[in-house]
Amino acid sequence: MYSPSIQNLIKALKKLPSVGERTAERYVFHLLKSGKKETTELMLALKNLTQTVTSCKVCWNFSDSSPCSTCKDPRRDHGTVCVVEDPQDLSVIEHTGDFRGVYHVLRGLVDPTDEDGLKKMKIKELIGRVKFGNKEIKEIILALNPDMAGETTMLYLEKELKKINPSLIISRLARGLPLGSDLKYADEITLGSAIKNRVSKG
Repeated sequence: MYSPSIQNLIKALKKLPSVGERTAERYVFHLLKSGKKETTELMLALKNLTQTVTSCKVCWNFSDSSPCSTCKDPRRDHGTVCVVEDPQDLSVIEHTGDFRGVYHVLRGLVDPTDEDGLKKMKIKELIGRVKFGNKEIKEIILALNPDMAGETTMLYLEKELKKINPSLIISRLARGLPLGSDLKYADEITLGSAIKNRVSKG
């Protein structure tokens, strides 16, 4: 039986994604065996995180300022908004170096059975950006996962955004066969998407 202090930290760590009882125990005893220096560094990093990081009130990414550096950048194309599920997706797209527009982080996907989850998402804020953006926004790119939740969310957003601005361009990420793949091993959804998004060579 562990002491209350150890048990409390194990309980707190178990709230993290993919962290179970055994993993939480390993983390706690690693910190205890590492000494006060490593534990103090972790405490200071967490304190700095909670005191410094905020939500950008434009795109809802996590940042040290609001608006964030991307939303404030005059060199970005503010007429093109890429909608992603979470900040990690934004980071992946940004690292490609191929997108020069701005972003909107939904903080989740539509689940018809979870009304509270829908309220927590930043859909209302996205609609507000399009509605009150003085027609600056010309295109919305829906960069969501092509699974059931992602498809449901994209259909919902397409319907709601078109109500506000029928001329708004709403696009999705092209999907198809990756380089070096074998056609016979492709699933039907991927193959169908590859056919629909085929590239003309003239």
